[in-house]
Amino acid sequence: MTPLPEPLQRLSELARNLWWSWDPEARALFVDLARRLDRPQSRNPFLLLGDLEGPRGEALAADADFMASLRRVLEAFDRALSARSAWFPAHAPYSASLPIAYFSAEFGVHETLPVYSGGLGILSGDVAKEASDLGLPLVGVGFMYPQGYFHQRIAPNGRQEESYQRLERDTIPAEPARDADGAPLIVPLQLPDRLLHVQVSLVRVGRVVLYLMDTDLEANSPWERELSARLYGGDQETRLLQEILLGIGGVRLLRMLGVHAGVWHANEGHSALMMVERVRELVEAGTSFESAIEAVRRSSVFTTHTPVPAGHDAFPFALVEKYLAAYWPTLKLDRERFLALGAHTESWGSAFNMSALAFRLSGRQSAVSRQHAKTSRRMWQSLWPEAREGEVPIVAVTNGVHVPSWIAPELDALFRRHLGPDWIERHDDPALWEGMARIPDRDLWEVHLQLKMRLHRFLLGMSRRRWTDERSAPAQAMAAGALIDPRALTIGFARRFATYKRATLLFRDPARLRALLTDVRRPIQVVFAGKAHPADEPGKHLLQTIYRAAADPDYAGRIAFVEDYGIEAAQHLVQGVDVWLNTPRPPLEASGTSGQKAALNGVVNLSVLDGWWVEGYDGTNGWAIGAAAEDAADAESRDATDAADLYRLLESDVAPAYYDRDASSLPRRWLALMRRSIQTIAPRFSARRMVKEYIEHLYRPGWDAAAGTGAAKRDSA
Repeated sequence: MTPLPEPLQRLSELARNLWWSWDPEARALFVDLARRLDRPQSRNPFLLLGDLEGPRGEALAADADFMASLRRVLEAFDRALSARSAWFPAHAPYSASLPIAYFSAEFGVHETLPVYSGGLGILSGDVAKEASDLGLPLVGVGFMYPQGYFHQRIAPNGRQEESYQRLERDTIPAEPARDADGAPLIVPLQLPDRLLHVQVSLVRVGRVVLYLMDTDLEANSPWERELSARLYGGDQETRLLQEILLGIGGVRLLRMLGVHAGVWHANEGHSALMMVERVRELVEAGTSFESAIEAVRRSSVFTTHTPVPAGHDAFPFALVEKYLAAYWPTLKLDRERFLALGAHTESWGSAFNMSALAFRLSGRQSAVSRQHAKTSRRMWQSLWPEAREGEVPIVAVTNGVHVPSWIAPELDALFRRHLGPDWIERHDDPALWEGMARIPDRDLWEVHLQLKMRLHRFLLGMSRRRWTDERSAPAQAMAAGALIDPRALTIGFARRFATYKRATLLFRDPARLRALLTDVRRPIQVVFAGKAHPADEPGKHLLQTIYRAAADPDYAGRIAFVEDYGIEAAQHLVQGVDVWLNTPRPPLEASGTSGQKAALNGVVNLSVLDGWWVEGYDGTNGWAIGAAAEDAADAESRDATDAADLYRLLESDVAPAYYDRDASSLPRRWLALMRRSIQTIAPRFSARRMVKEYIEHLYRPGWDAAAGTGAAKRDSA
């Protein structure tokens, strides 16, 4: 890339750091730049820099307005990267001298870096952003998948089709990590029959640095180069090798960089071998195996994310032996003692379970909601045979969302006027949100209507592209949302299409649904989005059912399906619908965060009492479908009961509240729900509150088993 004119040179530094993606002035600067360069649809500032060569760059450097904006953004950028203004060094009860090593199989920070699939990755990205905002010294370790996660296209018959696209490395905000001599860092990883070479990309997320590994190097064989090509792809052997790379390779990567972590956090079981590698280091240095285990436990945190047994990676003992048989003698263990570290009984027999391994080798364990903690204690009680279920030391740190990333710009401006220009800095303080009472109903409603119109334009744009660029059939354009009405009550449903999430619960009584959608006075419309795992045929069937309904004229164009769901589509949906629908079969929802993002933007939740909603629902800030998770009946009975309750709520509560207008055409009841949703959910379910709880309950030195048991008792109360 040709060097930028001297006054613009820090634009490159800014574009390479994803801090810009959650700072409103920085986002506005790049939106303005895209407009000036006649690329208004671009959401990748890094790509815009190539257009600033020669006269265009010189002209921009001479533009007083643009340069004034750039100076303001750079001043904010420098402040954000300065530890002097951070919360953690000033308020944390312990030293900030040692970083947190945060291992995750995916990081979803922004769509310009498409190496995430969904909830786990978005959470990891939000943790990294909030760690930067708070000044928490955190280093992320994960994968740079050269082909990322699959792109979704829906065929005319409603079948999901998957395709993969190679990352163009010169178009993403990443750079090679380098060793002390300035050469690209290569991590050697010895496998039983060959040496694997691992390259490392560095991604800047404000103050936080992510180190993302991949094997796409000429020094590796063609098969080895494909090892880390795709997120959650391949067979069990590929998955095991990826987890060896993440856990063992990740530790060796940090050692080569000279990073000495004080806490090692495994976000889900994919990185459990990180703990085994650290035990090996201590044993090779002369520590006994038992002492090494205790030392690793004292500095290890494990967060489990799923209450579904099939969601925990478990491998046949023979496969583990194939790749780690030469490894366990370095731990001074025999086969039986090594395999016992991860041994767990699965539905198909005994296996090496990565979550069981992580539970056994970590000293601090957390679930992602109070309900999930209860479920996890029940699932994993066998690992603590001496403890009663309520005393199993799995504490609850309920997930939250990074507020600056998910708040609509229009709402941000409204909050700055009425809550204060520094509201973002105080957003986890419940007292701040009492100021919602000062926002006039008219102002709040007008902003909400603007967001609905923005969603409408987004759906129309997608429909137009299907119709004009791809020459799709009219039914496909209609299914993409061409007929969605921005004035109608709009429900959003965006989830991974797994059967337990019950995406088709709303279709259980087609006649009753049709009556709701086509009601002349109070019509309802539904926008769906999400992907089914490529190997999940039942999930694909659910998706096909919904897509066919979206293309069916009998539903009057009031059902839409958004293809290739990602961060950009998620932002439009959680900001632009009226109701957020969530219908998992309890107690199978670990937490869920999309409803939290929606509530932050004044969208009202209509959800089963599972995951985070058990904690968030108070009877005034949304609606609860069906009974609590503990009262769940068999699946068929539960589905029938919940569907009936869902229809009842839509007919008797939701639609009347939305369409009931006063003499000034304002839906006062609805606006009261919006306010309560924001007031009660925004501070409690923010990533700021979540990361502060990590700091207090998971990262704080001196944590012990007794403290964990006490927290377990608290969460089960």
